[in-house]
Amino acid sequence: MDLIRKSYELLYPDKEFDLDAILIYSGKFSDYNANARLKGKKLEIKLCRKWENVSEEIKIGLIQELLIRILKTKKTSMYMDIYNHFLKNIHIAIPKTKSHPLLEESFNRINERYFLGLVEQPNLIWGVESKRKLGHYNFKKDEILISKVFLKLDPKFLDLVMYHEVLHKQRKFESKNGRERYHDRVFKEREKLFENSELLEKELTKKLRYLKLKGLFFD
Repeated sequence: MDLIRKSYELLYPDKEFDLDAILIYSGKFSDYNANARLKGKKLEIKLCRKWENVSEEIKIGLIQELLIRILKTKKTSMYMDIYNHFLKNIHIAIPKTKSHPLLEESFNRINERYFLGLVEQPNLIWGVESKRKLGHYNFKKDEILISKVFLKLDPKFLDLVMYHEVLHKQRKFESKNGRERYHDRVFKEREKLFENSELLEKELTKKLRYLKLKGLFFD
């Protein structure tokens, strides 16, 4: 409770802390996740166990972000800036142990052509065969996940999705009032730099529809 109280009072110096708060470190979260729940005056904040050994300043920033979300206020603080800086650089310490030759080849093509080879290779893994979730970058695991549907398609479509996810790795997110924005204006502008992106997106949509109609695709 002391850390929650301190986070609150630093964020709202003119308000009295009148919540019955409890801080729990849980092993049920994926890496560096957290949540908060407020019922009446009872506040429960749960953090992934990986947060236990992180510095107090960073944890204060995390708790403050959770507070402004749950209390629906617009605030910013030095501690929140420190927390977001930590998240944007957490990939440096994450072991890169997962890869696949096809995904690695696609990543290298994209990295060399669009990022001057400057993006560090993340963990690269295949997900399930899905047309809803074609790709995802998890910055807390430094991991790009790609749908297995691309094993059945021309590599140019894999490169299209890989570019989108590598762009996420490079830009991470923008944070304002405790909310992360992943597809901001700059991201959308950069996304259009992929050669023939609009044409490829339309073609990919048709390919996915065809695979499903032919019974070659399961979602």
